[in-house]
Formats: sequence, structure tokens, C-alpha cells
Amino acid sequence: MKKLHIAISTNKIEETIQDYSERLGMEPCSFVKGEYALWRTDSLNVSIRHDVSCTPGQLRHLGWEDNEASAFSEEKDVNGITWEKFTAQQQADEINELWPEANYKPK
Repeated sequence: MKKLHIAISTNKIEETIQDYSERLGMEPCSFVKGEYALWRTDSLNVSIRHDVSCTPGQLRHLGWEDNEASAFSEEKDVNGITWEKFTAQQQADEINELWPEANYKPK
């Protein structure tokens, strides 16, 4: 199964978590205070991150959470947008590498 992945930059983590939790009807499944949050619905994989290299509110990248991905990969499309492809576990490994305190384990 594939889920569309949307990654957005923010400088308002707490406010964005509250807003997106209401919009998605659920709390994030992974959260790193002041840095990052992730929601995984039946059809979407949405992350927000405090990323000083991006303008707040800017799309960081798109991608697919795909159970059949053999490895984490990324490529740019014709518009220069980065598209990633990964399994839920590969994403968890990346989250835990960046923020060991997250100790995120996908369901």
C-alpha cells in the first residue's frame, strides 16, 4: 500500500501540531519537541519540521510511503521537487537517527 508523503517546514511547531491534529482528526504518532512531528493516516503521511534552510510554510518535499520500497530513495521531478520513497520502518530509522530521543516505532 502507498501513502502520499507531504513534508512541510514550520517555525511554529506547537501551533502547527494543534492545527494539523484537528485537520487530520488525530494526534501525531511521532513528536520531537520544538523540532518535528509525524502523522500517519490511512492514506497520508504528513510531517512538519523546524528547518532553518526552508521558509516556514514551505513544502520541503513529497514522496511515497510504500511497503514495497526496497530502500530509502529520493529523486527530483521536472519542477525540482524532491520525491522520496520509503517504508514506514525506513522512515522510523531516519527519524531515530536524527532524534534518538524520539524512539519512534511505526505500527
